[in-house]
Formats: sequence, C-alpha cells, structure tokens
Amino acid sequence: MPSASSETGWIVGGLIAAIAIPALAIGLGMPFWLACVIGLGAGGGAIAALAPRAAFPLLDASGAARGKVQLARELLSEAAPSAEQLDEASGRIRERKVADGVRHLAVIARRIFAGIEKDPLRLDRVRRFLTYYLPRAAEIAHAYAELEQAPVADPQRLASTRELIDRLDAAFTRYAASLQDADLDKLDIELKLLKSALDEDLGPAAPPAASLERGRDKV
Repeated sequence: MPSASSETGWIVGGLIAAIAIPALAIGLGMPFWLACVIGLGAGGGAIAALAPRAAFPLLDASGAARGKVQLARELLSEAAPSAEQLDEASGRIRERKVADGVRHLAVIARRIFAGIEKDPLRLDRVRRFLTYYLPRAAEIAHAYAELEQAPVADPQRLASTRELIDRLDAAFTRYAASLQDADLDKLDIELKLLKSALDEDLGPAAPPAASLERGRDKV
C-alpha cells in the first residue's frame, strides 16, 4: 500500500503537469508536444522530490548482504521511535538528574543506530538492545514522568523507577561498548595480517632486546 507521502507526491506531480501543459501550450504558444514533455518532466521531478526516503540510507552503502541490510533497517526503524520517546520524556521529567539520564539514554541509542547503519553485520551484538532494552527504557522514562505528575506523590515508586533508569544507562553503555569491541577485534585481525605479511617479506622481527644488542655491537 503506498504511503501518504508517496500519494502526496503523485498528486502534486499531477497538478503541476496539469497546470504546466496548458499554460505552456496556450499561454506561451509552445508546441503541444513540447509543452507535454516539459510539463510531464516538471511533474515527474516533483514526484521524485516528494518520494519517501528509505530510513537509515547509509545501510545501502555498507556493502553488507541485502538480507542483513533489510533486517537492520527493519529493526532500526522499529527502534527509532523509542529513542524519540526518550527525548520526549526527558523534556517532561522535572528532576534534572533523571532528565539528564534519560536524555543520555537517547544519545547512546542513536550512537548504536549509527554503528549498525555503518556496519549491519554487527546487528547480532545489539539485537536484544534494539528489541527489548530500548523499548522498555522508553516505557520506564514515560512512567517516571507520569509518576512525577501524579496528584499524590509515591516516593517509593519514584525511587525504584529512578534506580531502573540508572541501571539501564549501564546496560546501554555496555551495548555501545560491544560495538566498539567489534572495531577493536577488526583492528586485531588487520594487525595480525599485516604482521604476517611483514614477516613473510622481511623475516620475523627480532625481539627488542636482540635489536638493542645488535645496535650496541655496531657502535
């Protein structure tokens, strides 16, 4: 089923073409065929400009398999509203420290989004974060804002919810670090490959002590 933005593009494009063709043909005396070409071109341009853009466009440039890219796009698209809900809840929470903590959760979430968009092959490292922790965090943040605004204060529930938000920050940070670990793992592999190539071309590197001893002998 076409999206609302897609339908809008076709409507606007059709209107532009419908207005442009008679205006060019009748108003300017342009040949009808040329007016049609220009009018349809203008309408097509409007349709293209208003066409909905795919979410997380960098996924397509990642070089990952199409199936992995599609799965990553689906999970990220489903998770993105939760990050927006965290932002919204942070604006409603009165206690500054808690509001800042919720806002930090949204920042970490978007950092993870960017990491997956860059390399969808890391998706399995944060799948539980996207499908469980992030949506629950949005619910908890919303609940805290509601508790603050309740007619009768409930200090115990506020304290319990505040503690969960703090623990969620630790979980979010851990998942973000797991993506960084993937970078370090990749670096380790590249270093090993480079060392192997150097050893093959130049011979194994001498231990530091042996290198120092040879330097003294030369002196």
